[in-house]
Amino acid sequence: MKLATIKDGTRNGQLAVVSRDLKTAQLADGIAPSLQHALDDWNFIAPQLDAVYERLNAGRGINSFEFDPKNCMAPLPRAYQWADGSSYVNHVELVRKARNADMPESFWHDPLMYQGGSDDFIGPTDDIALLSEEWGIDFESEIAVITGDVPMGVKVQHASEHIRLLMLVNDVSLRNLIPAELAKGFGFFQSKPASSFSPVAVTPDELGDAWKEGKVHLPLRSTWNETLVGQPNAGVDMVFSFPQLITHLCKTRNARAGTIIGSGTVSNKDPKKGYSCIAEKRALEMIANEGQATTEFMKFGDKIRIEMLDKNGKSIFGAIDQSVVEYSAS
Repeated sequence: MKLATIKDGTRNGQLAVVSRDLKTAQLADGIAPSLQHALDDWNFIAPQLDAVYERLNAGRGINSFEFDPKNCMAPLPRAYQWADGSSYVNHVELVRKARNADMPESFWHDPLMYQGGSDDFIGPTDDIALLSEEWGIDFESEIAVITGDVPMGVKVQHASEHIRLLMLVNDVSLRNLIPAELAKGFGFFQSKPASSFSPVAVTPDELGDAWKEGKVHLPLRSTWNETLVGQPNAGVDMVFSFPQLITHLCKTRNARAGTIIGSGTVSNKDPKKGYSCIAEKRALEMIANEGQATTEFMKFGDKIRIEMLDKNGKSIFGAIDQSVVEYSAS
């Protein structure tokens, strides 16, 4: 099943069911007004949404319309919680090596995770509006899951039962603000502006055999200014699976329906797979060139497209397709 949130001038938008080929959609307002509403009563509402999905795929949708990602908000326009992990330890290792920082051995068995802002997500084709290029604007291509209610202390073997949906993420980062923030010892804040999400969120079964062991075994494509710069396989070199990330999050707390958990920047050890963020490209340059990086961060007018294709070359989530622009207060 594929679900989207259509812009309607409100904060939460309108929940819609989208066909498997991403061509048509049908509003689900008679079933659930929003995705959060559906998540809050998933066992009752999901079967009703799935029935709409089957009719859409059979060409029997009621009041269906052409699906256009430009009309989409993030699937969850705002969420109760957004926690981003760093499952691809290769990425962490490269970035730390570039600045001659040792990587604690614990990073290989104890996940990194931070809690980001979740009150104002960006739609999949909306501009990334920022005040300054000097902040070091970077994209980060990731995958995320949305959970139902998860109890504190959940065991990893049961954590996958609580995964409701998956999405793609552009976890925008402001690299030049990060060092000073981390030096305070309190973590990311201003260096992590609003994140963007794919047009649709999908149930795990939509991934077929690509979804196994709590990982998505498909390449994640990042195209920067019309150039494909990365296509690492998200199932390769992922040290911590989504069930492990959920277990880590819930060690000391419950997670409520609508919690979003990110994978962190998708990264493969094979450099031929490219990169999912500019920081990793710069790290490789610094390691090779005595601390000197040549690739610049994003500028106003730059474009970024993030997408995942199935084994038949069909888009699964639709594409995050955005431009970076200078923010102007209205």
